[in-house]
Amino acid sequence: MSEKSSSSGSDEDVDPESGQPVELGGILSKWTNYIHGWQDRWVVLKNNTLSYYKSEDEREYGCRGSLCLSKAVITPHEFDECRFDISVNDSVWYLRAEDPEHRLQWIESIELHKAESGYGSETSLRRHGSMLSLTSAASALSAASTSSFKKGHRLREKLAEMETFRDILCRQVDTLQKYFDSCADVSKDEFQRDRVVEEDEDDFPATTKPDGEYNHNNNGSKEKLFSPASPKGMNGIDFKGEAITFKATTAGILSTLSHCIELMMKREDSWQKRLDKELEKRRRVEDAYKSAVNELKKKSHYGGPDYEEGPNSLINEDEFFDAVEAALDRQDKIEEQCQSEKVRIPRLTPVPPGDVYSTIGTHRFATKVEEMVQNHMTYSLQDVGGDANWQLVIEEGEMKVYRREVEENGIVLDPLKATHSVKGVTGHEVCHYFWDTAVRLDWETTIENFNLVETLSDNAVIVYQTHKRVWPASQRDVLYLSAIRKILATNENDPDTWLVCNFSVDHDNAPPTNRCVRAKINVAMICQTLVSPPEGDKEISRDNILCKITYVANVNPGGWAPASVLRAVAKREYPKFLKRFTSYVQDKTSGKSILF
Repeated sequence: MSEKSSSSGSDEDVDPESGQPVELGGILSKWTNYIHGWQDRWVVLKNNTLSYYKSEDEREYGCRGSLCLSKAVITPHEFDECRFDISVNDSVWYLRAEDPEHRLQWIESIELHKAESGYGSETSLRRHGSMLSLTSAASALSAASTSSFKKGHRLREKLAEMETFRDILCRQVDTLQKYFDSCADVSKDEFQRDRVVEEDEDDFPATTKPDGEYNHNNNGSKEKLFSPASPKGMNGIDFKGEAITFKATTAGILSTLSHCIELMMKREDSWQKRLDKELEKRRRVEDAYKSAVNELKKKSHYGGPDYEEGPNSLINEDEFFDAVEAALDRQDKIEEQCQSEKVRIPRLTPVPPGDVYSTIGTHRFATKVEEMVQNHMTYSLQDVGGDANWQLVIEEGEMKVYRREVEENGIVLDPLKATHSVKGVTGHEVCHYFWDTAVRLDWETTIENFNLVETLSDNAVIVYQTHKRVWPASQRDVLYLSAIRKILATNENDPDTWLVCNFSVDHDNAPPTNRCVRAKINVAMICQTLVSPPEGDKEISRDNILCKITYVANVNPGGWAPASVLRAVAKREYPKFLKRFTSYVQDKTSGKSILF
């Protein structure tokens, strides 16, 4: 994948001048629709926007689509290590990178752009000059709270009482202040008079009564002749009455404050309960939202690559069939290109002698294998020409394919039987290449992954394989025992007969998974070698050999898909499989010594 920048998430991905993430561009595979599937597109990540073009050369003509990443959800695929999905509301883009490293690079770059998109990031706050005023928020909360409290009738009355007490208290404070000022003036005048009397005592005898201010009593002390100022004499203020009133006012204020505090506490309890209820409602709504999102994720987006089969599928049978046909056609084109470009590497696989394949074996599945072999030799070789239950569906030269329609619980379980004759190969050679796991991927093009789980004996193995998904059908996997057997002749006129049987088993090392639907199989390939005597004393050559093949398959695909689609796919794929495999065997044995 060609790209314009390196992996995101580091300082190198941020422009030092603007502080913004740098542009990223490259080729990604984008899911288009169920007809065209995955298509390469030129994708550009810039200014918090993801855009795509048909190619890099067509950028000047404008993008074909774009997503704003501010509220985008990026989801790496659970199983596909190269794929990731981007969803914004109802719009979903399914993208695949070239490899897991490039996928990680794109995801990190998108997350970096999203983080700097102006939704709460520090950079965006600086950039847009947006700051949250805590004072304004607090003021709004305070105003709302006061308004809410005043809705209580008793609290409003108490607040009105507080206003009245405040006015009274202010008047009393003014009155008392005037009284204290008058007291201060009287004290000042008395102090001045006392000084005048003391200065005149040196000039006048003590017995005199100048101005009638002083008089001496019997013990020689001096007695002031001015009458004391009366409380009412100072501007007519009753100090004692004012003090009593002031005390009553302050007591009323304290009592009213106590009532207010009590009412506010009750009000606070009431609001706390309402807040708790609202928080509980919010929690339930959030839980419901999360549950809905999870359910939505489980249900694949209509038309997306994860949209799978099911009895309630929104895709009707015609659309399902068209999608499967389109996917199989793409696989055929890819296979043709691979075959034309592939250089076959000769594999030296030693072939054990025939007597090794004729033994029953002593492994734990030996009895089951023997039972399967006997059943196939008894029933699979029976002629189907006179059986009305078998329908001839394909006839191409020597190859004939028969089908018997069987359904169980809506699942198509049609047994298939094919007969074919191939010149120049023996039954031993055909069965060997059909059974040998070392060459399986050379001719089997429908397999995605292949794993040898256990080797039971020289002629029996347990195999696990996953098949390529054909959208919109779910991906299938199979776990089966594969055994090859040489059938011992009962008389000298019987042809040389070989058999390979594959049937489903269970194994602890390959349990079923949620990723694939586990299919069940019971398949047999029976090959008989017919030899025509050469002319004269010539040795037997491949021109004198004919292999008669009988192939039977009983497959339970599991899951759910339209019956018409399954039958159409079987009718299309089985003949192609036989042709491809027999051509491979002829190619592998050409020019080599005959293996009987």
